[in-house]
Amino acid sequence: MATPQSEDQYSARHLSVLEGLDAVRKRPGMYIGSTDSRGLMHCLWEIIDNSVDEALAGHGDSITIGLDPDGSVVVEDHGRGIPVDIEPKTGLSGVEVVFTKLHAGGKFGASNYGAAGGLHGVGASVVNALSARLDVEVDRGGKTYAMSFRRGEPGVFDDPNGVKSPDSPFTPFQAGTELPVIGKAKRGVTGTRVRYWADPQIFIKEAVFSLDDLLARARQTAFLIPGLEIVLEDRRSDEHVRQAFKFDGGISEFADFLASDAPTTDTWRFEGDGDYSETVPMLDDNGHMVSREVERRMHVDVALRWGTGYDTTVKSFVNIIATPKGGTHQQGFEQGLMRTIRAEVEKNARRLKVGNDKLEKDDVLAGLTAVVTVRIPEPQFEGQTKEVLGTPPARQIVANVVAQGIRERFAATGRMQKAECSLLLDKVVSEMKSRISARAHKETQRRKNALESSSLPAKLVDCRSDDVEQSELFIVEGDSALGTAKPARNSEFQALLPIRGKILNVQKASLSDMLSNAECANIIQVIGAGSGRSFDLDAARYGKVILMSDADVDGAHIRTLLLTLFFRYMRPMIDAGRVYAAVPPLYRVVVLNPGSKPNETIYTYSERELHTLLKKLEQRGKRYQDPIQRYKGLGEMDEDQLWETTMNPAARLLRRVTVSDAAAAERVFELLMGNDVAPRKEFIVAGAQHIDQEAIDA
Repeated sequence: MATPQSEDQYSARHLSVLEGLDAVRKRPGMYIGSTDSRGLMHCLWEIIDNSVDEALAGHGDSITIGLDPDGSVVVEDHGRGIPVDIEPKTGLSGVEVVFTKLHAGGKFGASNYGAAGGLHGVGASVVNALSARLDVEVDRGGKTYAMSFRRGEPGVFDDPNGVKSPDSPFTPFQAGTELPVIGKAKRGVTGTRVRYWADPQIFIKEAVFSLDDLLARARQTAFLIPGLEIVLEDRRSDEHVRQAFKFDGGISEFADFLASDAPTTDTWRFEGDGDYSETVPMLDDNGHMVSREVERRMHVDVALRWGTGYDTTVKSFVNIIATPKGGTHQQGFEQGLMRTIRAEVEKNARRLKVGNDKLEKDDVLAGLTAVVTVRIPEPQFEGQTKEVLGTPPARQIVANVVAQGIRERFAATGRMQKAECSLLLDKVVSEMKSRISARAHKETQRRKNALESSSLPAKLVDCRSDDVEQSELFIVEGDSALGTAKPARNSEFQALLPIRGKILNVQKASLSDMLSNAECANIIQVIGAGSGRSFDLDAARYGKVILMSDADVDGAHIRTLLLTLFFRYMRPMIDAGRVYAAVPPLYRVVVLNPGSKPNETIYTYSERELHTLLKKLEQRGKRYQDPIQRYKGLGEMDEDQLWETTMNPAARLLRRVTVSDAAAAERVFELLMGNDVAPRKEFIVAGAQHIDQEAIDA
C-alpha cells in the first residue's frame, strides 16, 4: 500500500503547469460549463457572438449559420474580417493569435468595439481547443486567407479529393506562422468564415446542436439589432431547413413577440444613459498592466408591457448577450419598477382601497413582459459563460432610467394614457389582494387532526393514516365513480375526493375566480399546501395525488383541466413527481377454461393490446367470452375489478406527470387551454388526420 507524500516531500516540481490551450482541454467545464449539448451550444454561441459584435459595431448586416451532415458547423459574416497582419509581440498572424492565444483579441480596449459581448478574449481560442478541426477563411484587402487547426494546433490538412474532414492527414507547422492566400475576394468585400468539427474526445456522444435553440437565439439577436439579417440553414437531413430573421422594430417588437396574453398596457419604451467611473487594468506604452480610473457611459434600453395574464417574462441582455440569471441590470430594473409603482399606489390608495397592505415584487411583476438591454464597454460578467452581469453601477443607472420613464407615463395628461395607467394600478392591487387572500386561505389549512377535520370539504372521504409519504389522494370523476371506489379502496392510506363534471379552466381565469370556484377551492383545501406563489410542498397532506377519470374523451378533458390547475397553481407537486394519472383498463377479456377449471380474467389497456391478446388466444386454441366487455367509465366496474386494475399498488398502472421543459409545457397549456382560439383551431385541424374516428364516443 502506497503511503501519502509528507508535507516536506511535496514541492514545486509536483505542480502541473498547463500551457496554452492544454488547460482548456484539461478543464473544459471551466470555460463552457459542461461537455453535453449545453456546452456544445455554448461553443457555437462564442463564434456567433464574434460575428454579432462586428454587426453591433456597424460592420456587416448579415450572418449565416449552417449545420452540415458531417457534424460541422459554419458561421459566416460580412464584418471587417480578422486581422491578417503580424502581431508584433508574438510574431504570429492576427488569425493565429485569435484562435490559439487565451485572453487575446480586439475587445480589451474601447477603440475597436464600443460595446461587445465577447470580452474575455478566450471564446474563439476555446472553441478551437475543443474542436477536432477548425478552418477559418478571411476576406480582406481583395484576398482570401485561410488557416486550419487540429485540436488547437495550427497546420495543414491533406484532404483527399478535396473533402474536408477532421480525420484527414495533418501536418503541424514546424516554425513561425503561415497564412496562405487561397483566392481573391471581390473588391470591397470583407468578412470571416469559421467552420469547425466539435471534438468527440471532449463532448459526450449524446451532445447535439439543437435547431430549436438556434432558431430562438437567431430570432432573439435579430430583434436586438434592428436591420441585421440572420440566416439559419440546417442541412443535416434530406429535408433542408432555411429560415431568415430580420426585424426593424427592435426590443419593442421583441416584447410583443414574447407576450402571449392580451395587453393591459401598450408596450412602453424607456431609454437613457448613465455615467460612472471604474478602476481597470490597462496596457501602457511599454506593454505593462497598470490600474487606471476610466469614465464609462452606459446606455439603457427597456421595453415592457403588462398583460391580462399572470406569468412574468423578463429577458435581460448585456451588449445583446443574454443574461438568463440576471445580474445588476435586472436588479436595477426591478428596483426602479417597484419603487415607482409603489409610490403611485400610495398616491391613489384611497381610490384603490389598499389600506395598510404593501405591494410585493410578485404583485408588480404578474403579467409583465419586459426586455432589458444595456450597452456598456467592458462589462464585468461573473464567469466565462456570461450568465450574470456583475458591474455594480448598472443597478442604479437602470433603476433611474426605469423610474423616470414610469413617472413620465403616469404624469401624462392624455385620456388614453390615464386610462392605461389606471388599469395597471387596478391589476397590481388586485394581484396584491389575491395574494393576501390566498395566504389567509393557506393559513387555515393544516394537517388534519380531530379538531380540524370538520373544516375539510364534506365530499372528502379521507384515509386514516397520518403518514404523508404513504398516503394517496384519488381525485375521481363524479359520484358514480366514488360509489365504486369507496368500498374498493384501502381506507388506511387511500383518500377519495369526487369532483362534479369539468372544473374551471384556470388558464383563462384569474386567481380570485379560481379560488371562488368550489371544485378548485376544494382540491386546494384538501391538499392543504396553499396555491400559487404561497404553495408550500412540505405542507401537502398526501404523498401522491392520483387523477382517476374515465377512459374516454370527457375523461381526458377532465384530466387536462386538473393538470392545468396543478401546473398553474401547484407546480411544485408536479416538479416533485407527486402527481399521477391512473390508467384504468379499456377491455375485460374472460378466457373460458374447460371443465371445472375456473375462467381466467385478463384486462387490456389499449386496442393494440387487445388484438395482440386475442391473436395469442386463437393460436393457443383458447376460447373467450363474447362480447368482450368495453369499459367506458369507472362506474361500470365493480369494487373488486376497480381495486384489482386501478387502485391496488401491487398491480395498478400509473403515469407520473413530469415537466422536463417548463417553457415548452407553458406553451402547450397556453395552446390547448388559453384564450387565443386561432392557434388551437390550427392545431386541431393539423392533427385531425391522425384521429381514429371509431375511438370517439358519439
